[in-house]
Amino acid sequence: MPLKKQYLKSKPEVKVTFEVEKEATQEAEQIFLLAEFNEWQPIELTKLKNGKFKVVVNVPTDQQSSYQFKYKLCLSDGAEAYDNDWAADSYQPNGVDGDNSVLEVA
Repeated sequence: MPLKKQYLKSKPEVKVTFEVEKEATQEAEQIFLLAEFNEWQPIELTKLKNGKFKVVVNVPTDQQSSYQFKYKLCLSDGAEAYDNDWAADSYQPNGVDGDNSVLEVA
């Protein structure tokens, strides 16, 4: 599912809905959004009854035109995995272990 964006008229922000489809969750117990716009501090997604995970975050639009992000999946066996958003605006090499998802805000 594409990222849903709603630009706010009252302030320089965009309300972004990040959603991980059930097929992409790898049966994770928890999923966190790690993103450049909040200095990579984890934001927990809520697990929905249909198996998807979702969170809505206000992202600034007056600081830069795009931000990198990734999902951290906490699996039932205690392992952690990292995945990109399958419907990200684009992808950018992160210089460590592959690519990060990119969210365009401008």
